[in-house]
Amino acid sequence: MLKRLTICFFAVLGMLLTQHVSAKMEVVFSPDNAIELVVADVDGTPKYVIEYNGKTVITPSRLGLMFKEQQGFRQALKIDKVVRNSVNQTWEQPWGERKFVNDKHNEILVSFITENGKTFPVSVRFRVFNDGVGFRYEGHFGESEQISITKEITEFSFEKHQETEAWWIPSRGWNRYEYLYNKTTLESIDRAHTPLTMRLPSGIHVSIHEAALVDFAAMTLDRRRDGILRANLTPRSDGLKVKTHGQFVSPWRTIQMSDKATGLLNSSLILNLNEPNKLGDVSWVKPGKYIGIWWGMHLNVNTWGSGEKHGATTERTMEYMDFAAKYGFDGVLVEGWNTGWDGSWFHNGDVFSFTESYPDFDISKVSQYGEKLGVRLIGHHETSGSVTNYEDQMQDAYDLYQKHGVTQIKTGYVADGGDIKRIDEQGIVRHEWHDSQFMVKHYLHSVKEAAKFQISINTHEPIKDTGLRRTYPNWLSREGARGQEFNAWGSPPNSPVHTIDLTYTRMLSGPMDFTPGIFNLAFDGLDAENRVQTTLAKQLALYVVLYSPIQMAADLIEHYEQNLAAFQFIRDVPADWQDSIAIAGEVGEFAVFARQQREHQDWFLGAITNDDRRTIDIALSFLKEGKSYEAQIYQDGENADWKTKPYDLDILKRIVKKNDTMKLKLATSGGVAIRFKAL
Repeated sequence: MLKRLTICFFAVLGMLLTQHVSAKMEVVFSPDNAIELVVADVDGTPKYVIEYNGKTVITPSRLGLMFKEQQGFRQALKIDKVVRNSVNQTWEQPWGERKFVNDKHNEILVSFITENGKTFPVSVRFRVFNDGVGFRYEGHFGESEQISITKEITEFSFEKHQETEAWWIPSRGWNRYEYLYNKTTLESIDRAHTPLTMRLPSGIHVSIHEAALVDFAAMTLDRRRDGILRANLTPRSDGLKVKTHGQFVSPWRTIQMSDKATGLLNSSLILNLNEPNKLGDVSWVKPGKYIGIWWGMHLNVNTWGSGEKHGATTERTMEYMDFAAKYGFDGVLVEGWNTGWDGSWFHNGDVFSFTESYPDFDISKVSQYGEKLGVRLIGHHETSGSVTNYEDQMQDAYDLYQKHGVTQIKTGYVADGGDIKRIDEQGIVRHEWHDSQFMVKHYLHSVKEAAKFQISINTHEPIKDTGLRRTYPNWLSREGARGQEFNAWGSPPNSPVHTIDLTYTRMLSGPMDFTPGIFNLAFDGLDAENRVQTTLAKQLALYVVLYSPIQMAADLIEHYEQNLAAFQFIRDVPADWQDSIAIAGEVGEFAVFARQQREHQDWFLGAITNDDRRTIDIALSFLKEGKSYEAQIYQDGENADWKTKPYDLDILKRIVKKNDTMKLKLATSGGVAIRFKAL
């Protein structure tokens, strides 16, 4: 530890001496001593440096916020007081990718003084974990003092930026978060959403994101010169970034790091930086699997609006409930049941009613029918971004659903980025970004209100995930990335590498309702532009790799009945886990996950690859010692290829134990899905 301290100390000291500046420094290590954080006031400018296993991750980078009414971090500041703390505790998730989460970190709270010796009213709290660093700003202004944040000047500075690989999507664009990922050097980034994932020339993998985004603007990353990424807050409609008062805290700025790509996947840092459950007893929050009247609309087999092809009819819903009951699904999602879908609903969300059904959908009849079968109706509220219209009806809409036994709602905000519509207190129409402070508050408001009715929320076109499911466990899942529906009509559809990219970027933030499980992979033929660019085995493996506590079998139900052998894996795979381990993988190439079923001895494995065929040797060391398992294997056939033979699937069985190794063979854009059934 002393050697590590000396290395980092002299590295920072040398930098300071070279620049002929004065500084006071504070140092904090991760519990395992692998990560070293130095905070310094470099000639009156607060900066931080991070090293990992003796290698530089973040070079000297400035800290700070700027305010409209008050002096910000541009003035000269010096470190004043430092309060230290350490935590080592384990907490339990009511549902999740693992039941128990260990929170082990060292912390410093750094306060500053101005040149004239006055206490500066904003301090910075740093927490250093074994898997990364989180820090946030804590304001201590007068209780009624108005605070307007105009800019954040936090930097994340990297050396050798021309050689640093980055996986990212653009921010503040029309399509929100729904883009294919770019793989470029760091210096080619423009403005990016987080999580942003990088591989440094040293081999260290880094992801920058944020945790506990509450009543604040979302942080995007703006590339500056010389390898610097600067925090760029999404503006409000009035041009300010954040309005608050008195005491406030920013979200945590997070830097996850690992010498292996799988280390990022196994991190719990985002969850650990969120507050514990605030809802009390959440036994009513139920993970599970569902089917839905959904994919048919994307294929133009059915319509959301009324008419001859209307999808959300009483009869079709009851048919889907029969299927769900027969094959063990918890619920049926119904989209297009409420009035407002006719005409240009995308551009006129003000016409939606969230309590009035179309004449051919009887909500009482279908909910009672489902109750007899043990299948719940899953609700749907599309807003088209007209949030004032939704908020005005929210209480009545939730009340209606509660009366009919609906415990989950999928909400939607299909509107171009920056085109969220709200009406302010003066009756003036304002337009907001999906990730502005106003919308951050709106999304959380919907979740809190839903909890009063014991309803869980699955948000589409959402604000990005920042781990708030820990604090509000009824926020089950969300979209926030390019999902399966782009395969039906996107130009282009999702590429073979897309789900690999999601694994190492979007999925680091939390669960995603990707809606896997398409069996009719080429609905317009193998040569059509719009088709699913995977093998059938990969669609099965996605249930393990892309985590969500609610998983959809997204295809039309008749396609499952045509291939019940492959469908068996979807029936068997759970959506709630005792433990999860990323056991192999590389960013942009492949990923292998093993997950243990919650309160059960069975394990499941999912492996997916990009456009390359590959063979992966996997040790089964995650299995229980001394126990035998029947490995039920769903793998790409010998001739499988996503372009020409996507349906080639082999289903095999063999007995395995903990000391065994399995050879996984994956086709182009292929996969392997395995159930290890305890014997």
